[in-house]
Amino acid sequence: MGNQTSQSEFILLGFSDFTDSQIPVFLLIFLIYVPTLACNLLIISLVVSDSHLHTPMYFFLGNISLLDIFIASVSASHLYRSIFTGNRLILYSSCIAQVFFFSWFFITEAFLLAVMSYDRYVAICHPLHYTTMISVHLCVQLASSVWIISSLCSLVHTLCTLRLVFCGRTTIPGLLCELYQLFQLSCSDTYLNYFLLRFQAGVFGVSACAITFISYFHVFKTILRIRLKGGRWKAFSTCSSHLTVVSVFYVTSIFNYFYVSTTAFPASRLLSVGYAVFTPFLNPLIYSLRNRELKSALHRTLVKAGFISSWFMTREELQS
Repeated sequence: MGNQTSQSEFILLGFSDFTDSQIPVFLLIFLIYVPTLACNLLIISLVVSDSHLHTPMYFFLGNISLLDIFIASVSASHLYRSIFTGNRLILYSSCIAQVFFFSWFFITEAFLLAVMSYDRYVAICHPLHYTTMISVHLCVQLASSVWIISSLCSLVHTLCTLRLVFCGRTTIPGLLCELYQLFQLSCSDTYLNYFLLRFQAGVFGVSACAITFISYFHVFKTILRIRLKGGRWKAFSTCSSHLTVVSVFYVTSIFNYFYVSTTAFPASRLLSVGYAVFTPFLNPLIYSLRNRELKSALHRTLVKAGFISSWFMTREELQS
């Protein structure tokens, strides 16, 4: 332990060792990041501006879109700089900031997806009581609580990470600073860090997963009781997009935190790109491709802005 030093910077490896692939990697991530920003900003603007989307489901969808913008930006910021300039160094303070924000956004998304699952449960299993059980006031309270509690959880991890000591200049073999990587690279005792991480994962992670699983268990039970096939498909279509996003979130999370730690590079870095960059790009596409309300809202917005003629509006849009 005699070689301990005060850490001022890390080497964030990223894809900088692939010297022949820097430009293709930069272009690929750039072509993912820009549409990610554009699509999520479009969803947020539609949810805010169109009164037809002022419902609990789209309120939470706006929160998810905001999260996707933050996650993609935190993940890609240093990666772009390192590819473009060749500078792999990241300041200790910047690394800790990445740990805080990425943990905060990850926990927030897990809970928001759980809340949206409960929203779908009430909408399908108790449609007559939906407006009384899911009010605007409750939605604001739930969203605010999720953001605040998640930030406090992330703050606890970040403060505990600050106590870690690193020996010499440390190379992080990944795309961004994450808790597990810093724990593994530290030359000090990490028992408390692992304990807190596993404790919070056990309490909050299992709780969010349980809410999601139980909600969809009852949703599927209700859908299967519907006798008309058309009625079944209509009910399932109201939650299919969210179910797909939930599946992508948990599958990529499992791969990122369990498989990545045991696999060799560059496979682990490609999986990290999928989790931190590609998923925020995929989410708005999943929500919008089969979402008639979002398409109608976009159509109405384009008509109001004068980009297209009202002659192209459907009968339902004219009536609304």
